[in-house]
Amino acid sequence: MTIDLFLPMTRRQALVAGATLSAAMAIPAFAAEETNLNTPEGASQMAQEFVRTKDGVEIFYKDWGPKDAQPIHFHHGWPLSSDDWDAQLLFFVYKGYRVVAHDRRGHGRSSQVSGGNDMDHYAADASAVVEHLDLRNAIHIGHSTGGGEVARYVARYGQPQGRVAKAILVSSVPPLMLKTASNPDGTPIEVFNGYREALAANRAQFYLDVASGPFYGFNRPGAKVSQGIIYNWWRQGMMGGAKAHYEGIKAFSETDQTDDLKEFRVPTLVTQGSDDQIVPYKDASLLQAKLIKNSTLKIYDGYPHGMLTTHADVLNPDLLTFIKS
Repeated sequence: MTIDLFLPMTRRQALVAGATLSAAMAIPAFAAEETNLNTPEGASQMAQEFVRTKDGVEIFYKDWGPKDAQPIHFHHGWPLSSDDWDAQLLFFVYKGYRVVAHDRRGHGRSSQVSGGNDMDHYAADASAVVEHLDLRNAIHIGHSTGGGEVARYVARYGQPQGRVAKAILVSSVPPLMLKTASNPDGTPIEVFNGYREALAANRAQFYLDVASGPFYGFNRPGAKVSQGIIYNWWRQGMMGGAKAHYEGIKAFSETDQTDDLKEFRVPTLVTQGSDDQIVPYKDASLLQAKLIKNSTLKIYDGYPHGMLTTHADVLNPDLLTFIKS
């Protein structure tokens, strides 16, 4: 029933409206009372889709599909969230896999904490999710910064604990993005300083510029631009915390993960687009393939950094082929 608030209500309308309001108010009160019966005084409950790390950070995760199926754990890029894997989560869950994806600390729905915005904490948080769900024989797939997270997770946690079966690095940041004396072909620090300045000055505009430009290659002549993809990238970015994103630039650009890659023993697919304007493939995937002993390299001609979204129809079957191999 629709009640026009600008007209006098009949007695019947008033009774119905009052009964509806009373019922609505009674439900949360009853629910709260019921919850208190099962919760010790002063204790707090966490929703099922969160895990609390050792340093008290609440990490949001998705866990879809049969719990006895082989798990695939997805690690997202900067400054996004697990939502960036929508096309892969749906594809693989309907192929019979258990799919898991989490929001990095300071990103998406996870806690916007002040500290720990570095690759060590990122990997430890991923491990907290894995251990909480007791994932074994898992495939770990990382995109961009998430690839760095996978590299450190596999080297420090996944392999030593015997929990990881294979890894996939997609348009990923290792071994080192920053130009240094020992990495002369890297990206100059001025580029990353420009990221920080743009983020601090107007984060909302900066995220629109990245998504509508180089991330998906929408700045290339003849590109098929999707406003929905742009807005979704912006939405994910703005869900996270500015401080975590600001400090995350240092994490993904200045962390040398050469030793992490050398530790890999599991079969690993290394893949990237040749027109990646964010992470140049010659300084990333080509070097990853050389450092990882048991690796398979696949370069997609002309594909952008965000190819998992723009070319999911091609990438998803290729990922499945590797996983099943």
